[in-house]
Amino acid sequence: MRVLVLGAGVIGVASAWYLSKAGHEVTLVDRHDAAGMETSFANGGQISVSHAQPWANPRVPRKILKWLGREDAPLLFRPRADLRQWLWGLAFLRECTPARTAHNIRQLVSLGVYSRASLVELRAETGIEYDQLARGILHFYTSEREMREHGGDAERVSRERCIEIEPALRNARVVGGSWSPLDESGDAHKFAQALAALAAKRGVRFRTGRILALGAEGGRVSGIRLARPEGGEEVLRADAYLVCLGSYSPLLVRPLGVDLMIYPLKGYSVTLPVADPSMAYTVSLTDDEHKLVFSRLGERLRIAGTAELNGYNTELNEMRCQAILRRVLELFPGAGDPARAQFWTGLRPATPSNVPYIGATRYANLYLNTGHGTLGWTMACGSGRVLADLLSGRKPEIDTAELALARYENRFG
Repeated sequence: MRVLVLGAGVIGVASAWYLSKAGHEVTLVDRHDAAGMETSFANGGQISVSHAQPWANPRVPRKILKWLGREDAPLLFRPRADLRQWLWGLAFLRECTPARTAHNIRQLVSLGVYSRASLVELRAETGIEYDQLARGILHFYTSEREMREHGGDAERVSRERCIEIEPALRNARVVGGSWSPLDESGDAHKFAQALAALAAKRGVRFRTGRILALGAEGGRVSGIRLARPEGGEEVLRADAYLVCLGSYSPLLVRPLGVDLMIYPLKGYSVTLPVADPSMAYTVSLTDDEHKLVFSRLGERLRIAGTAELNGYNTELNEMRCQAILRRVLELFPGAGDPARAQFWTGLRPATPSNVPYIGATRYANLYLNTGHGTLGWTMACGSGRVLADLLSGRKPEIDTAELALARYENRFG
């Protein structure tokens, strides 16, 4: 079957890889001339399964009230004259009940465990390199209250054990943590580009151009209109079409009547070259109080997090960038070189529940693999593998009933 995969972020590239392995003729389409150039470019780097808790949980409404008016708040809502932003926000609050949170965590952990195992298998099969470290993730707490309230199945550890796991925390005000030794970290951008190169060797083709619209006839997608970089337009046709466009997915499919409850959740990251290896962390870390994650990518320190509901705005906010940098220097003084800090922002494709859209649509040959929110890197391989099974008419190795149900539960209107 000829398949057009729309979007070459980590989700699209993984989907193209597994579709090719399943025997399909795959073309990967993106507006950039390389893979992993947008949301996958400089994310937090964590393969975080054991801490796959959605932003929507019972503790968040109280925290949002506390954060109101703070420009450096971990979760910042910038009201706009945008009905979809308000509808998304209301749906987000509905997901904050204990029952909904528990339900969503089960789906996220199930897909995350499968995805992590798929990544390990892919790495063994291909030898792919992406500054990966399989040293676990340590979720540390700087207040007793945060530690008491935290859920999840990870192993609880004392302050002393935290420092034993990651000696760079010795100067930080840490009261304890939770430890998930099977989790990993790595550079999603490097992974996307390396896997795209491996996929090309399998015969996957890459087309550059801006996707203008989908055409449909008789309950099927008939083609995509593509603006070519050199000018002009063309129509690309295939037997099946897979949308992996992250936050831009709803804009493409809405004219066809496929209404997705995905809204861009703007995140920030800071990347620092290592200055003093004795002060720099190597274990991937999560700072719950400030909603930040820390990953070691070779000789770089990557720190990412925070969330801002501000439409499709991708401008860097200096105050939010500096807030992240201050936290890094507070926890790990001297570890990185702030004079050479690189700041970045990207749009996470967030559903209110953080459960993604994976599977078929009302159109017989149109499929979705999008809406992974903060967990796209964590779920990339598993999502691509599940989608390849579904498109090939095979039963996936994990239960996808709840993921499919998200298509109907998370609609606008």
